[in-house]
Amino acid sequence: MSSSPQVQTQKPNQDQTQEPNQDQTQGPNQDQNQDNAKEEVKAEEKEEKKEEKREKKEDKKEANEAKREQKKEKQDSWKDFIYNPRTGEFLGRTAGSWGLILLFYLIFYGFLGNVFSYHVGDVADTRFKMCSRHQDRVASPGLVIRPHAVEITFNRSDPENYKHYIRQLHDLLQSYNDSIQERNELCMVGEYTTQDNEPVKKVCQFKRSTLRQCSGLPDPSFGFKEGKPCIIIKMNRVIGLKPEGDPYINCTAKRATSLQMQYFPSEGRLDKMFFPYYGKKSHPDYVQPLVAVKLLFTKEDYNIEQTVECKVEGSNLRNDDERDKFLGRVTFRVKVSE
Repeated sequence: MSSSPQVQTQKPNQDQTQEPNQDQTQGPNQDQNQDNAKEEVKAEEKEEKKEEKREKKEDKKEANEAKREQKKEKQDSWKDFIYNPRTGEFLGRTAGSWGLILLFYLIFYGFLGNVFSYHVGDVADTRFKMCSRHQDRVASPGLVIRPHAVEITFNRSDPENYKHYIRQLHDLLQSYNDSIQERNELCMVGEYTTQDNEPVKKVCQFKRSTLRQCSGLPDPSFGFKEGKPCIIIKMNRVIGLKPEGDPYINCTAKRATSLQMQYFPSEGRLDKMFFPYYGKKSHPDYVQPLVAVKLLFTKEDYNIEQTVECKVEGSNLRNDDERDKFLGRVTFRVKVSE
């Protein structure tokens, strides 16, 4: 009887001891679970970040691939535009298309070229006819001299004083050198060299040596050194001119007494064989005839200005027109000192 209450009192004590033990075991487990949850969250976040990085890398790769594809497409499109091997097109057109275009432009520009040439030829022909008519009205040519000066003054003892006159004469006669003139034709003396129907006009010889003492060959100073200068006279070119009669050059000094002169060729003749002249285009190598006059001054003539007038005479060419003092004549002054 006495033992039973003791048993009953012990049970509550056991229950009391068991409850704290359960609480102690449950507390660490909860903390561990929380830590595990946190780690799982962190791991998930890491995974998400990794996924984002992978996605970004993939996006970049895709973007780069897209750019490369675009570049490739552009290159391919340019290459295909220049030459497309699939269609055989060059610059966007086939060979047949290019052939048709070239044929069209060939015909078109050929037509334009023919029209242009026709009109240019027509204008040139009209101008030539007008020029010929104009030259026919002005039938008398002017005269010019070399050295090219209205007043020729020099000291015969000083070569430097007259070397520029000599240079002008040598320059004029270069095209008249015998070696050059031998290529030209020997024409009939005293007869016109008419060649209207000849496509290529022949040129008559006028050799430099014909001027003899005034040719610059035996005397390179043209007489200036001895105080007896040579003056070369030539007639201006006139297309189609045929002077009638027997033209020649005659010079006179405007003073009380006559001045002695020598003419080369003899008598100052301008032979008819050098006429007519057919123009620069038809007659490119033409040389007009020359007349040289050697002024035979004496010591009494030195230091005195001498006025000389030369005219073309013996023909129908005019030399007395007061309105034009160079038509068929020329006047110059010479003064020699020593």
